Amino acid sequence: MDSLKLKWQSKLAWQSKVVLLLVLPVVGAGLVLETHWWATQELPVAIWTLGLSLLLALAVLKLRAATPTGAAAGASITAGLMFSTAAFPYQPWHTALPPVLAVSLLAWGATRLGRTKKEALGTAEKRQGRSAAQVAANLGVAALVFTEVVQSWLTDAGWFARSGAGTALVFALGLAALAEAAADTVSSEVGQVLGGRPRMITTLRAVDAGTDGAVSVAGTLAGVAAAGVVAGIGTLALRGGLGLFWISAASGAFGLLFDSLLGATLERHKWLNNDAVNFLSTTAAAGFALVLMVVLPHAGVG
Repeated sequence: MDSLKLKWQSKLAWQSKVVLLLVLPVVGAGLVLETHWWATQELPVAIWTLGLSLLLALAVLKLRAATPTGAAAGASITAGLMFSTAAFPYQPWHTALPPVLAVSLLAWGATRLGRTKKEALGTAEKRQGRSAAQVAANLGVAALVFTEVVQSWLTDAGWFARSGAGTALVFALGLAALAEAAADTVSSEVGQVLGGRPRMITTLRAVDAGTDGAVSVAGTLAGVAAAGVVAGIGTLALRGGLGLFWISAASGAFGLLFDSLLGATLERHKWLNNDAVNFLSTTAAAGFALVLMVVLPHAGVG
């Protein structure tokens, strides 16, 4: 069974490469431009942003939460997110750094919860940590949404101006993607340890732990709570209103259910691999936040 799983994972490895190509070139180019701009305008901002991102990468490596390339990808994405949300007077804790840290810590803690049981089930994450593709799949959508190009496009679009949300919309989309990333990992990891026998989201049939598309009450509640934690921390860090919190939290929960649905259908039929599912699920969370912002223009995000 393991050999068959490895075989189809190998066949779908190109999807992980596509995720990397969608995320890292944009993030890398933006990081170079942002670093140059801030270094010439406000050097301390560039120093703090790059320094804290590097420190996070070193901590991740020390904890074996990611491979060297995964840590590098995470540092680049974190720096890009911090630059994109920086404001005057500059304070690192009022950027996207706190919600990114929350996602990382929640994922790290949940992954190590009940590791012995997960190893016995054969569902434990690899000890060397997450790869660059896994990091890009989980954080990439937030990084793309927060880029200057996307921010400008969203706020300048005529059809969107009716909501009057301004820049706060971009925060809602990015924060929703981060909330979903945390919810997905926490739900899966906690569910395998505390959730008992899970059930397929499409048929409610009892299945083994670790089955694609399987959900449990405990795991789902833990995932929704994780989305709320990230949304709450992000709202405080980005100085948002109550609307920013509930839209990003609700969208993170929606993305979590969407992830399970993809797992039960396209991933289970071996049409998508896990990186593609994660990337599409964070995209769905950001998209759901966009729909809420347009449908509910007076949500009070700012």
